Amino acid sequence: MIKNRIDVITLGCSKNLVDSEHLMRQFRAAGYDVYHDAPEVKGEIVVINTCGFIGDAKEESINMILSFVQAKARRKIRKLYVMGCLSQRYMTELMGEIPEVDKFYGKFDFNNLLSDLGEAYRGEYRLQRVLTTPPHYAYVKIAEGCNRMCAYCAIPIITGRYVSRSIDDIVAEIEMLVGQGVKEFQLIAQDLTYYGKDLYGEYRIADLVDRIASIPGVEWIRLHYAYPDGFPLDLLPVMARHDNVCKYLDIALQHISDGVLSRMHRRVTRRETEELLARIRREVPGIHLRTTLMVGFPGETEAEFDELLQFVRDARFERMGAFAYSEEEGTYSAQHYTDDVPDEVKQSRLDRLMSEQEVVATAVNEAKKGSALRVIIDREEADYYVGRTEYDSPEVDPEVLIEKTRPLVIGDFYMARITDAQPFELIAIVE
Repeated sequence: MIKNRIDVITLGCSKNLVDSEHLMRQFRAAGYDVYHDAPEVKGEIVVINTCGFIGDAKEESINMILSFVQAKARRKIRKLYVMGCLSQRYMTELMGEIPEVDKFYGKFDFNNLLSDLGEAYRGEYRLQRVLTTPPHYAYVKIAEGCNRMCAYCAIPIITGRYVSRSIDDIVAEIEMLVGQGVKEFQLIAQDLTYYGKDLYGEYRIADLVDRIASIPGVEWIRLHYAYPDGFPLDLLPVMARHDNVCKYLDIALQHISDGVLSRMHRRVTRRETEELLARIRREVPGIHLRTTLMVGFPGETEAEFDELLQFVRDARFERMGAFAYSEEEGTYSAQHYTDDVPDEVKQSRLDRLMSEQEVVATAVNEAKKGSALRVIIDREEADYYVGRTEYDSPEVDPEVLIEKTRPLVIGDFYMARITDAQPFELIAIVE
């Protein structure tokens, strides 16, 4: 156990990661040595930033807490603190069931941990953080919360109503990060497309992206987690106009059957969805769309699933993820629907959906063979460098494996010729 060292462990999404990074900067300002997701935890203090989104994520968070409860019992650590979505939602239950944790914090009060350690929050570091990503890219959270109230989703219960950060605040943070050498920015929120409505009375995501794209040193901007209902169409010409706005959009659709969409409270129809996708592809040529789909929602029939399956074949999403419905207490679905699709049926549908997407992904990648694409180098492996194109977000999308024909610099951009393609990665050479 190393005195004056804090180990921070982050579970869940990139929005949690940003929270951890801001807290770590405050710890460092207070004189602590701070480590994130270290291979071996050696600090006297451990902070776990939890996820509470779906069943598997909650189970992972609980297991992580319990493992460090055991470490504390063996005197491997001295203090254990828990923050994030899980403790935001289940604070009372967790305090009663795991009293060995020194204190639980929610998603919005974690800075109180500083005062509990006898330290003051330092406002001059409000926009600063300790990056846990490679130094050439960063996640930037532009808002917190969600107003959509989809039937299955617990996020509004956990995070509350939508709260936008100001454009000036976000721009100042990105200018600071550029000064530190960051070149690529992933803009994240529960719902990017709602940005600004609460603060300015109108959607302002297009204005925000336009401002960020004009900052010298910003090489790539990538947009995550758009919503189809009320999509701000003025964003599309901004994406088309700026070369440093990646031709990439993460827009979670969840389903395509009108019956399922209605039960999900998505407030959008199949026809509206298809018209939107067509317009996005028309106004932003070459764009790669990423979506997330759900199988096994209560009442989903075989016919409705077949409709979804055919939609995946026809829509040809360049990037797609999927998951099986998980009932979350407190949601409309849990209160009003019966989780009536058996687990084995959910898994079968999930496997079939992803198999169809693998066919699509293979064809998308095969079409890139012989082309030259701009890539950023993320890391070096034993036999190759690993990079990404503008169409690939870190952690979730395909990578480009680059043969070692010459030394490359991590974090720099190169033109790579694609020599081969696999379903979820490309092979390339930099000449």
